[in-house]
Amino acid sequence: MQIDAVDQRIIALLVADARASYADIGTRVSLSAPAVKRRVDRLRSAGVIRGFTAVVDPAAVGWTTEAFVELFCAGRTTPAQIGAAARRHPEVVGAYTVSGEADALVHLRAADIAHLEEALERLRAESFVTSSRSTIVLSRLVESPGVGPSGS
Repeated sequence: MQIDAVDQRIIALLVADARASYADIGTRVSLSAPAVKRRVDRLRSAGVIRGFTAVVDPAAVGWTTEAFVELFCAGRTTPAQIGAAARRHPEVVGAYTVSGEADALVHLRAADIAHLEEALERLRAESFVTSSRSTIVLSRLVESPGVGPSGS
């Protein structure tokens, strides 16, 4: 699918505010609301836009403790096995295969240190995990929900 500069701006505007109306977006990209809707529908049907979501502040729901955990796995552990295990733990907010010594990097979020420790123990108990190395987040410096330029 060809994505032009207007599509990129529409995507960036939706990433910044998924509740923006087609009319508001159209004003920003010099299109009518129906033209924006047609482009969004096309982007959705092509799988470029997979959905719309609310971004929740973890502190507002009491999950203020975060860590990144490097997982070291046994022999022939597949990315699919790691992903399936990660989805079993509600504290996991992201899991990635990585280059370097570790096999995967897991981002955990918990209510406090005790909760984080309990989540780490459950993650480490997965049958394929041979060891782990954790880094606790002290503060978030940059967060970006989207891709590419801001579209502002």
